[in-house]
Amino acid sequence: MAKYRFSPRASKDFLKLDSSIQERILAKLDYFCSTDSPTWFSRHLSDVSIGQYRFRVGDYRVIYDIDKNGIRVIRMGHRRDIYK
Repeated sequence: MAKYRFSPRASKDFLKLDSSIQERILAKLDYFCSTDSPTWFSRHLSDVSIGQYRFRVGDYRVIYDIDKNGIRVIRMGHRRDIYK
């Protein structure tokens, strides 16, 4: 079972979101961590300078990397702003 953690930037992004979106993101992260392959539900990013993978929660995107300790959430935000 993998674990997830937020980068300092992702923590700031998370606190800016609506509480309902926060709950949905945490539920999805918990679900991903409980599976054998968390990347199965994600898309690989072509520009790996911002992160390796992303998943969506409605109009919001969560960008993350996989490392030996689990999922490291790098950024999250609305789809119109996240890739800038």
